[in-house]
Amino acid sequence: MTLQDDRVDATPTPPTQAMPPRPPKPPRRPPRRRPEYAPLSPVQVFIRGSLVSIALLILVFLGNVLLFSHISHFAAQQQLRDTFRAQLEAGTAPVSEGDFEDNLLKDGVPVAILSIPQLGIDEVVAEGTTSGVLMKGPGHRRDTVLPGQAGVSVLMGRTAAFGGPFGRIQTLQPGEQFTVRTGQGEQTFEVLGVRYAGDPTPPAPVRGESRLILMAARGAPYLPSGVVYVDAKTTGAAQATGARQTTSMSLPAEAKAMATDKTTVWALVFALQFLVIAEFVAVWAYRRVGWQKTWIVFAPVLLLASVFVSQQLILLLPNLL
Repeated sequence: MTLQDDRVDATPTPPTQAMPPRPPKPPRRPPRRRPEYAPLSPVQVFIRGSLVSIALLILVFLGNVLLFSHISHFAAQQQLRDTFRAQLEAGTAPVSEGDFEDNLLKDGVPVAILSIPQLGIDEVVAEGTTSGVLMKGPGHRRDTVLPGQAGVSVLMGRTAAFGGPFGRIQTLQPGEQFTVRTGQGEQTFEVLGVRYAGDPTPPAPVRGESRLILMAARGAPYLPSGVVYVDAKTTGAAQATGARQTTSMSLPAEAKAMATDKTTVWALVFALQFLVIAEFVAVWAYRRVGWQKTWIVFAPVLLLASVFVSQQLILLLPNLL
């Protein structure tokens, strides 16, 4: 071995460093116990379920008015348009208060097509002006002649719910024109002006002249505060007047402007009874089989009952809403 190797071997090795001690682990906290509550009594379960049902009913009602009413209006308009077009092609569209076989027209049957392009209105008009009819679209008041016939015709429409077809008729200006198609052909109308309650009415139509009044609610959407009227007259000759059975004296109260339909209150009572009974049975099922099975079975039932109740409540709202 060389001298150089001896020097290398004689080199001292550095001392090993000791590892620092690990910090002690924090003590484990004991698991938190969930508070134990006494089981709810049947009365408490029923009260809680009732509050849930009321909240669900309010949500369904608002959803029906604000959203689903517009979908319902669109579907109803498609059906009315198909029916009326078929009648026009067959020449059986009504020209009076009776149908082609001289039977009194039922509420909700189509009688005209109203077109106001400047407002984006292209609606089928149904016979009658009750709340249920105006869910489908504009309605023709029974005690007046059809649009285009000699005399005064009145059409009513909603401003917010169910499509709100008449929501902007107050923006029509004098001199603007629109058309109405009936079984007697298409008539062009010229706007005379817009008026509100207390404003002077236009002069009475002369003999053989056709007038049309469009009526809707005024005020904020879904918060009507009155009625707005749009007066118009035909630009051409009026058509022959069809026979009318309903008069202003015999017109039902629910068919007038801003009226509510109370003829189906019995259906509302039945719907509320169904909802309450379903709630009682759900409480009984909750006590017997638990909330999971009860939820699966009774959630659709309570939802259906809420929809039924909300539909009947809507009929109690003003028909021009």
